[in-house]
Amino acid sequence: MESYDNEKIDIKKIFGEYVFNDKAMKKFMSKETYNSFKRVLKEEKEIPHNLAKTVAKAMCDWAISLGATHYTHWFQPLTNTTAEKHDSFIDFNDKKEIITKLSGRALIKGESDASSLPSGGLRATFEARGYTAWDTTSPAFIKKDATGTTLCIPTAFYSYTGEALDKKAILLRSTDVLNKETLKLLKLFGNKSKKVSSMLGAEQEYFLIDRHKYLHRKDIIYTGRTLFGATMPKSQELFDHYYGSIRSKIGAFMNEVNVELWKLGVPAKTHHNEVAPAQHELAVIYEDSNIACDHNQLVMETLRKVASEYDMVCLLHEKPFDKLNGSGKHNNWSIVTDEGENLLAASKEPDKNLQFLLILALVIKAVDENADILRSSASNVGNDRRLGGNEAPPTIISIFLGDELTKIFENISNVKNSNNKKDTTVIKTGSVAIPDLYKDVSDRNRTSPFAYTGNKFEFRMVGSSDSCAMPIATINTIVAKSMREANEYFDKNKTKNKNELKSLIINYIANIYKEHKKVIFNGNGYSKEWIEEAKKRNLPIVPDMVSGIKVLKSKKAIDLFTNLGVMTESELLSRISVEYETYSNTICIEAKTMINMVKKQILPSCITYKKFLSDSINTIKNAKASTDVEEKLLSEVDKYTNDMSKALNKLESDLNKIENIKDIEEKAFKYRETVVKSMDELRIYVDSLEMILDRELWPMPSYGDLVFEVSEI
Repeated sequence: MESYDNEKIDIKKIFGEYVFNDKAMKKFMSKETYNSFKRVLKEEKEIPHNLAKTVAKAMCDWAISLGATHYTHWFQPLTNTTAEKHDSFIDFNDKKEIITKLSGRALIKGESDASSLPSGGLRATFEARGYTAWDTTSPAFIKKDATGTTLCIPTAFYSYTGEALDKKAILLRSTDVLNKETLKLLKLFGNKSKKVSSMLGAEQEYFLIDRHKYLHRKDIIYTGRTLFGATMPKSQELFDHYYGSIRSKIGAFMNEVNVELWKLGVPAKTHHNEVAPAQHELAVIYEDSNIACDHNQLVMETLRKVASEYDMVCLLHEKPFDKLNGSGKHNNWSIVTDEGENLLAASKEPDKNLQFLLILALVIKAVDENADILRSSASNVGNDRRLGGNEAPPTIISIFLGDELTKIFENISNVKNSNNKKDTTVIKTGSVAIPDLYKDVSDRNRTSPFAYTGNKFEFRMVGSSDSCAMPIATINTIVAKSMREANEYFDKNKTKNKNELKSLIINYIANIYKEHKKVIFNGNGYSKEWIEEAKKRNLPIVPDMVSGIKVLKSKKAIDLFTNLGVMTESELLSRISVEYETYSNTICIEAKTMINMVKKQILPSCITYKKFLSDSINTIKNAKASTDVEEKLLSEVDKYTNDMSKALNKLESDLNKIENIKDIEEKAFKYRETVVKSMDELRIYVDSLEMILDRELWPMPSYGDLVFEVSEI
């Protein structure tokens, strides 16, 4: 384990040290090759074979100079993780002598098994061939771990028949269509930008627990979360962990994570303690969404790797501990031009900025029309246990806009000139020692799933273990659709001069707001009243993952992705199949783990304790002392043990009934309706027994053991 001294860390020197960036390219490429390659990247053209051959040699030489012996096409299959197959640089020359080499062909295209990874039926076992294609927009990087030093080449993953089998290809397509439609819209305002990009800043929440205690929790090992666990006397009621002083061991861990990420070119910016004990957060500076998604995968991988070096385990599950806050991955999304203009940044006078208001209105329209599809993009099994509690956004999509912008849109929709002024632009601190504070254009609403925060939208629904790619691809796609419809409208309604165009745009914004303002909610999304209000507004309520998957089968969803060229129908349907199977398999693993733990660990402990109590009662009776306490305790243990046994039998029965169901949709819904409920019932009795049994007899570390020990070091 490498030790880092804060005083000796030079961020500017180490940042991007393991990235094949401009600095590395200039050093290992000729000026001619460098300029040719940069021109290809800028123009987004296919790289010629001769140039690819030269770039491959430079990349290989650079990697070997850092100790690399292997390379891999690093890709993101439909598993929310990354995949890699390592090949060494070793080769033979014409004289059969050993040389090191990376060919242009190997750089551009690799081959991988496409049948053993999730494909949703696109690839059968006997149809194994798949291709990885070099993504030139995301830089190659070096990874150092126990396997050695490896050159990682970011790629997209396709089947032999051409379908995308990964998340990157879909994200890149969505970025392309967003770029096309936004550039056309910007011409209305005389904006001469040549390219726009969707931007992402991901906030990653996670838990850290002691590795030795982790090894005594089969549920966390197999499922990533605790399937059992009684409530602690103290958890997060005092909020003393949130933003609290970082303990030395955690601080050392965070320091090493930052250094490792900086070397990989990941702009790690913020770290702090989160609300729940043992919970923390790491946030990254905004980047192009494709690179940001790659970097978030590296963040998750680095958190896990570094944690093991400190005898800890990093948990990325959305709800590893019941009755403690779960973990999310807030996706901060915006659109930025090639000239650096953030199209979602509110100016000092937003009411006079029609370009900003039109784009904002189109985002509102996109979210309202496709709220169910956006919700489904953040669906996973862990999120079912996180969303909707007083810790995470509700399962109902709404937009927080803020009072000032809401008033501006209200004025426009009433066909009035917006003379709205900020109620208060300055916060008076009341102290001569502290200067007054200027307020942002909007507050921050932690209860909103899709909140405007002054220069971006924060999509707070995404689960901590999820890839950012599909949520961002969905946002890109629905906004591009709104922009395409706006472009078609303005194409049909040509104007003679700027004043007419201005009036046309204002009327268009007004009509959008009137039609779609029902999705705007600036209040408390955790309240019961909001659920009732959402029903009155007829907003879609998608309560869980299987309901979210079903949304993607609708004609609306299929038309959305196919009409904009983001996914073919077969690609979308394959992902639906993968998601149903993932849900069923995950619940099945959790249920079997519960059964295994009860039979092999918990039930034997209960029997041992009952025998201990029985023997104690007999001994005490022989001493002619009262046994009221012991008999009451034995009765209580006996009752809960019997109830647990009945619940265990029911869970096993439910699993057996579902096992032979062939239809993947029916199977997933059955798991949700029967197995999940049986699991929750079994947990009640087990957690009750944990509160009664002797601590020394309970066969696994408690919640208190897991979440307080590491955070207190």
